[in-house]
Amino acid sequence: MGISGRTAKFFLTSQLTPLIALIAILLGLFAVMVTPREEEPQINVTMANVFIPFPGASAKDVESLVAMPAEQVLSQISGVEHVYSVSKPGMAVLTIQYKVGEDRIQALVRLYDAIQSHRDWVSPNLGVGEAIIKPVGIDDVPIVTLTLWASDAAQGAFEMQHIAHAMESELKRVPGTREVLTIGGPNHVVRVVMDPERMNSFNVSAQDIRDALQVSNASQPSGSLVSQNKELLVQTGTFLESANDVKQLVVGVFENRPVFMTDVAQVIDGPDQPSRYIWIGTGPAAAKKGISQQGEFPAVTLSVSKKPGENAVDVADHVLKRVAELKGTVIPDGVNVTETRNYGVTANDKAKKLIQKLIFATSAVVLLVLFALGKREALIVGTAVLLTLAATLFASWAWGFTLNRVSLFALIFSIGILVDDAIVVVENIHRRRALDSGTLAEIIPNAVDEVGGPTILATFTVIAALLPMAFVSGLMGPYMSPIPINASIGMVISLAIAFIVTPWLALKLLGKHKHAHAEGENSKLYEFFSARLTPFLNREKGSAKRKQLLFGILIAIVLAIFLVVFKLVIMKMLPFDNKSEFQVVVDMPVGTPLEQTAGVLQEMGAYLATVPEVTDYEVYAGTASPISFNGLVRQYYLRSGGELGDIQVNLTDKHERKRKSHEISQAVRPQLEKIANAHGARVKVVEVPPGPPVMSPIVAEIYGPDYQGQIGVAGKVKAVFAGTKDIVAIDDTVEENSEKFVLTVQQNKAALLGVAQKDIVAVMKMGLSGEDVTPVHSGFSKYEIPVRIKLAAERQSSMEELLKLTVRARDGALVPLSELVKAVPTEREKSIYHKDLLPVVYVVGDMAGKLDSPLYGMFDIRTKTLGMNLSEGGKLGEYFIKQPEDPYSQFSIKWDGEWQVTYETFRDMGIAYAVGLILIYLLVVAQFKSYLVPLVIMAPIPLTIIGVMPGHALLGSQFTATSMIGMIALAGIIVRNSILLVDFINLQVAEGMPFQEAVIRSGATRAKPIILTGLAAMLGAFFILDDPIFNGLAISLIFGILVSTLLTLVVIPVLYYALMYRRYEKVG
Repeated sequence: MGISGRTAKFFLTSQLTPLIALIAILLGLFAVMVTPREEEPQINVTMANVFIPFPGASAKDVESLVAMPAEQVLSQISGVEHVYSVSKPGMAVLTIQYKVGEDRIQALVRLYDAIQSHRDWVSPNLGVGEAIIKPVGIDDVPIVTLTLWASDAAQGAFEMQHIAHAMESELKRVPGTREVLTIGGPNHVVRVVMDPERMNSFNVSAQDIRDALQVSNASQPSGSLVSQNKELLVQTGTFLESANDVKQLVVGVFENRPVFMTDVAQVIDGPDQPSRYIWIGTGPAAAKKGISQQGEFPAVTLSVSKKPGENAVDVADHVLKRVAELKGTVIPDGVNVTETRNYGVTANDKAKKLIQKLIFATSAVVLLVLFALGKREALIVGTAVLLTLAATLFASWAWGFTLNRVSLFALIFSIGILVDDAIVVVENIHRRRALDSGTLAEIIPNAVDEVGGPTILATFTVIAALLPMAFVSGLMGPYMSPIPINASIGMVISLAIAFIVTPWLALKLLGKHKHAHAEGENSKLYEFFSARLTPFLNREKGSAKRKQLLFGILIAIVLAIFLVVFKLVIMKMLPFDNKSEFQVVVDMPVGTPLEQTAGVLQEMGAYLATVPEVTDYEVYAGTASPISFNGLVRQYYLRSGGELGDIQVNLTDKHERKRKSHEISQAVRPQLEKIANAHGARVKVVEVPPGPPVMSPIVAEIYGPDYQGQIGVAGKVKAVFAGTKDIVAIDDTVEENSEKFVLTVQQNKAALLGVAQKDIVAVMKMGLSGEDVTPVHSGFSKYEIPVRIKLAAERQSSMEELLKLTVRARDGALVPLSELVKAVPTEREKSIYHKDLLPVVYVVGDMAGKLDSPLYGMFDIRTKTLGMNLSEGGKLGEYFIKQPEDPYSQFSIKWDGEWQVTYETFRDMGIAYAVGLILIYLLVVAQFKSYLVPLVIMAPIPLTIIGVMPGHALLGSQFTATSMIGMIALAGIIVRNSILLVDFINLQVAEGMPFQEAVIRSGATRAKPIILTGLAAMLGAFFILDDPIFNGLAISLIFGILVSTLLTLVVIPVLYYALMYRRYEKVG
């Protein structure tokens, strides 16, 4: 008796068996209670932005003196995957992206160490500022955002910001919260608005005002004074505590009288001059969200992120409860707080729905066994599945997985294969009870032992097929890793349960139930298989029949592949999910004023307010909306400037609308593009990606000998994008031409008057952008309230007014800037982009239309760019996987975006598939001691494609990465059937049955467990068929198992006969 039979015999009457079952249940309950719930798997992606200021430098100087040396240093850091840089006038922004899975703390320590140890990469006299490091990661993505607004016109964004700041401290006290930030609203400042005419009349310069503020806002302890036996502390000076203190400052002396600040400037305490606008708008479905008002209202948004490892559901619930408690105190009456993001709710809803599906899938499998074998057998299988799931949930928690859509789908997907071991064991006990005359205690170990060997082998073949997928690289690897890991752990647990608990349950539940001797129970099945198989086993005509069967199968495989070739099955990385949000990203021409950008966004908002499914939308002009995982990778959080804006659009719950979010976003795109085109803007409708995000679905990276040439080539490639059908959201990283003024100092005149150029630069900056000179120490504000010197807004728009500002000459006279500088109009410099130490220009786009897969759009574009003759010289080179090794020899294009992720994912999955097949082959060789038999056993694997591809075509679904996961899983599942058939043939021949008879009887005897396990796997997959992401996995399993199982029952016996009959004849 083998190990399976001995194990069953030991635990059959052991007192440990019920305890093992009880422990499994308790561990499962513990796991359900403590495992954090999230909507998506938390992928450890560590990124950091390094900002290096170089005031006044051109983009070219920033590139050569700062960005390139910094890139070389940062690229040396261990674990870094990519280094990106943008060189702008006066600033270098570098982005370091580490490999997925790199420990965040260690990665950042190495980054800080590299920067600090190379601080001498530039001369201290060059004027380059200190590097500012801003790490970002998945934990920076807020799980809750709350938008504060009021319908009362007296309560604007400034008032909302004060309330939000007060809420920050309260929400930070909520356990599990990480960062609480307010987005929007004009900051509180004390503005000193200079009046150049009055300043001239009182002989006061901008420098005098600045100096007066700096020297008058000083206080510090001077020591202690001992007097009358007491020690008294002495503090000298006072801080500026209010705008009134600023007003009373003396800024100079004129005609022996003090000149006060109010004599030469207007001091205003209140909101800053707007640099961003945020407002909320309501849609037709606003009432479903509890919003009764209609229109657009000034707003601010409060974002709350959570600490790593915390339960998103609990943190979000506690935040919302705290907000409810603050109403009427910190949050005044009349102020509305609208949930504009709540990943806790979506995570909880998704978890509840998937747990419900898990229960339904389990129940369906139990019902299947009930109808096939009986109620007692169904109870045994149901208990085995319950114990397996409970123990697997605990193992999943111990591994570090959260309860998210992928880990739960992994369990639902696994139901069909986790139940296989129990079904095979129970079915064989059921069969042997009908055939044997011994007691049940004698029958069970033998029945388990009979199928134990092939069951162990079959279990490990499924694990061999699935487990290599856990080593897929890139973002997709950790995203999908719960599937191979949870399924593999579950398979091991199900095997243990099948040999330990299932026999014990069978003895307890079946022992009291008398069995009938039913010899010949399989006679009908035997007749059926005899009629079907005998023609193929005929000595004279069987060979021709077998060749016809083989030819028919090959034709079916070829036809299935042609479904992909003729685009009847569309290939895509992942399909879009049905979310309740999307984003509209708008780029106006460089130099567009904030107010004009806001006007365009308002026009778009007015259109979105007519879309039936929209509940509300939040407009962010001049600043970025709260960061999302997609925005994290695309770096939307860095978007800041008057010409930039985006709109966060929220929809009704997916159960309350007919259209999916993808259909809605596709429908609104043409009208939004029409509005954008009318104003010279670029607009992108950005959906929540179904998997790992990329810079854009279609990305063309342009490399070449010189940057201007790259810009020219990018323009040609962009034109090809525009001329290709269904390509939308076309953009590039080439900024539009725009003008700037350079104020050239007349050095000779400035020198004669004793005016330094730096003083002229400082005064001009004070007048135009303002200078925060010193803070007001009010004692009531959480954030600094700066005192800012500047000109009035109406004066800032006129060069003539700006040049009225004065500087003090050597003799004390005031000299207008108009006498010292000359304004020279010139072209604004464009930013220079680098990727991995090479200059690059990006051209991006998206795919719409019927195919809706960026891969097809990319290859359509490629047909037009391939070998393109360039006016810049030569032909356009092309690269798919890596950057050109010699980028300076010719202009070239390297394809990126979804193509890169798709290539890497399918490459790694293909490798995993191949490794799985090799492992399966080795396992089968070890079991059957033959090199040829495993080839027969693995023969049905190609048959899966006959079901998979037509299944996708029939249901109109795309073949995605999850479809590929289904195909890989099928390899292990289908091989299980082959093993059961071949093992049975060998057992029967060993007992003396003629070979041909054993071949026919293998189909008749093993058909029931094979069909049962196949139906169980199909039923498990059926419950994930309606999910947009995992629909491909379900289709692969359902149709792949259906077709390959039916064919296996014929093909394996026939193939095994063809291979082995001569050998058995000789033995006979």
